[in-house]
Amino acid sequence: MTDSKTKVVIAGGGTSGWLSAYSLVSRLGSLLDITLVESDQIGTIGVGEATIPTIRAYHQLIGIDEQEFMSATQATFKLGIQFENWGQAEDSYFHSFGEIGQRSWMAEFHEFWMEAKAQGFGGSLEDYCLELKAAKANKFAKQTGKKNINYAYHFNATAYATFLRTKSEMAGVKREEGFIEQISKDETGNITSLTLGNGKEITGDFFIDCTGFRALLIGESLDVGYQDWSHYLAADSAIAVQTKAVEEPIPYTKAMAHSAGWQWRIPLQNRVGNGIVYSSKFLSDDDARTTLMGNLTGEPISEPRQLRFTTGRREKAWHKNCVAVGLSSGFLEPLESTSIHLVTTALLRLMKMFPFGGNTVLLAKQYNHEVKLEAETIRDFIILHYHLTERDDSPFWDHYRSMEIPESLAHRMAIFKENGYAWLDDIGLFRVDSWVQVMMGQGIMPEQHHKGSCVLPTEGLKEQMTVLRNRVANAVAQLPQHSDFIKKYCPAKSD
Repeated sequence: MTDSKTKVVIAGGGTSGWLSAYSLVSRLGSLLDITLVESDQIGTIGVGEATIPTIRAYHQLIGIDEQEFMSATQATFKLGIQFENWGQAEDSYFHSFGEIGQRSWMAEFHEFWMEAKAQGFGGSLEDYCLELKAAKANKFAKQTGKKNINYAYHFNATAYATFLRTKSEMAGVKREEGFIEQISKDETGNITSLTLGNGKEITGDFFIDCTGFRALLIGESLDVGYQDWSHYLAADSAIAVQTKAVEEPIPYTKAMAHSAGWQWRIPLQNRVGNGIVYSSKFLSDDDARTTLMGNLTGEPISEPRQLRFTTGRREKAWHKNCVAVGLSSGFLEPLESTSIHLVTTALLRLMKMFPFGGNTVLLAKQYNHEVKLEAETIRDFIILHYHLTERDDSPFWDHYRSMEIPESLAHRMAIFKENGYAWLDDIGLFRVDSWVQVMMGQGIMPEQHHKGSCVLPTEGLKEQMTVLRNRVANAVAQLPQHSDFIKKYCPAKSD
């Protein structure tokens, strides 16, 4: 085995850059020489403050201590997302991270619940999900009895990048400060080096593009095209602002629909992240800002920040000797908090397929195939929220209600409506319960359900449903308040 290390150059910092650096150095550090290039003068997006539960397993993989991370990033716990005004103007439903009820191999729990409802009992589907009921009661613990609770985090994205940078540099990652002025390639089209504004040349064997929407390497230099999905997802703008916390943090994100977009509210320990996502075709920047600022719960502590984007993805995330990670590989609006998840799955794939030499054409092809499937599933899930609206109070919602949707999503919706069947894709992110909660939350009630739910006689089904419902209620009653758990477990160090 040769002693020479593969030289990896990461272009760009922020969450995607420093998460890339720390992931590689923590798992493959003995095989790689890692340099990250960034400029203090280039700001990061820094508003991706909500996550999904997959981040916990990823943190364990790369050796991040939960309490240390949460204290450093003023983090809170997240049990799901509450959607307000999406189906109709006064509607509200919850997409939780928990398992609903108890499934069987033949039929999902929502089908047993539908049978119970048809027989006149069963209550609300929400009553059977511990995480959902705990969220609404503002309660949290990592587990109750023998049951682990499924959760994610809200955190300060800028502090997260700083946290990861410190760990990366301590582990041996080299940081180079400066603008990238020139990207050099060899005769085969592979990148060979980055030249900085001060004239310094950073050579490498493999390059990771974390330059955000600019996509300096994968887009500008390697000329990989971008697949525009704005015909499916019309939003192209966002405004973000931070506010003082005026109440104890709740353990969930809020996504509140407006006449031409939606607003997020993400509670941290000592402030709240807010923003509005909208389409400039249907709403002016001034009106968007007015809507956002008029619907805040605390005093602003930052200037509103404008963002522009085009939803979609790179035609190839891996091309030549370069992989795009984060915004340089594509963007799906933050409705389901998937941005950081897509960074972690990109890095997992890269570490599994890392090109230590030889022909990598087939590796890159497989990598790009998996990225495509994953992005399309998340895209469909986001479209689902918009397309199933019954709102007719604005051109924005008229557009979404009547637009043509991907065949993959139309197929999924039709099967659920006709038969109540939902499934998990091979590479897809969202569980059956996630699809069920959003489809039902947005108004699709199946016309029939699997008759396996009728195997139990009425009294037996009633007893089973009562046991499950009581189990959830009793568990929630024993949980501490979310804010109390945070104060004991991971109090913020500083803002």
